Amino acid sequence: MKILYGVPGEGLGHATRSKVVIAWLLKQGHEVQVVSSSRAYQMLARNFPGRVHEIKGFHLAYKDVTVSRVRTVALTLRTAPESLRVNFARYRELLGTFAPNIVISDFESFSYFFARWKGLPVISIDNMQIISRTELDITVPPTEREHLQLARQIVRAKLPRSRHYLITTFFTLPLCKPNTTLVPPIIRPEILTAQPTRGQHVLVYQSATTQTNLVPLLQALPGQEFRVYGFNKEESHGNVHLRAFSEQEFIEDLASARAVLTNGGFSLISEAVYLHKPICAVPIPAQFEQFLNAAEVEKLGYGRHFTALTADNVRAFLYDVDAFAEKLRHYQQRGNEVLFATLTQQLEAVAADEPAE
Repeated sequence: MKILYGVPGEGLGHATRSKVVIAWLLKQGHEVQVVSSSRAYQMLARNFPGRVHEIKGFHLAYKDVTVSRVRTVALTLRTAPESLRVNFARYRELLGTFAPNIVISDFESFSYFFARWKGLPVISIDNMQIISRTELDITVPPTEREHLQLARQIVRAKLPRSRHYLITTFFTLPLCKPNTTLVPPIIRPEILTAQPTRGQHVLVYQSATTQTNLVPLLQALPGQEFRVYGFNKEESHGNVHLRAFSEQEFIEDLASARAVLTNGGFSLISEAVYLHKPICAVPIPAQFEQFLNAAEVEKLGYGRHFTALTADNVRAFLYDVDAFAEKLRHYQQRGNEVLFATLTQQLEAVAADEPAE
């Protein structure tokens, strides 16, 4: 089957997960072409030379560590004419060289509009659709209700009326819309083959390096060792060790960590859950999907959810880390088998021109 696969360029989480699915599709004998932008395009182009087309993508604008809606709208409007010019050139390029039977999109709009233009079925594979296609089982505080409504509006506007939605998730919620299947998170091969052990250090991933008090904050817990990624430096400050980015060293530190301190990002939380690592989640403000992930971590007993990173909060999390580890011991996932089996069923149904279920 000929497949056009769309991957957003914002961040690398989507690209890392999509890379796993694309590699599997190629191994199954499918012909796959990919569209992406920014850093995701660069990463995917290195891994799948000749198969990845660069487009102009949508980008989020930040004010401090919070997504700024005003700045994002301004940025989108400012770049829209050039984005449209480049992307319509890609339409012509794809039309002339590749005639897909189906589109798979990881929350990416270009491939979706291409499918609508050509009358092709779309399969959505991402974690974001859980916000609009399930019934939430957590209490949403008043401070998050506006963010929830905004997130739902954005998610509902992305990939509407797709043939099927595969939602990757480490927690289960009741479905409220048809043509939807919950599947376990996509786990990259390096994590699948990692051998988890329990060391003494806490792995810290700090995606927003504007939090300048992180080192002294962690130094306030001198009995703990912290290995910190995100500043891209190699420095030691007593019990706090800043690490320059190395994928192999990061995976080794994650697999051997006592616990993980991170924001509410889906990728690292999913990998930590898979490796049975207790999680202290401090989501980036105004990003409801991160709030949801962090709240579910706490609800499941896999760790703690805090709105702010403080020494007292970290201390409280570490006090109960053994109880969190025991809860995580019961989490089971057979790699990516469920996702691949479900995707196979959907592709076979499309090939047979069967109606969506």
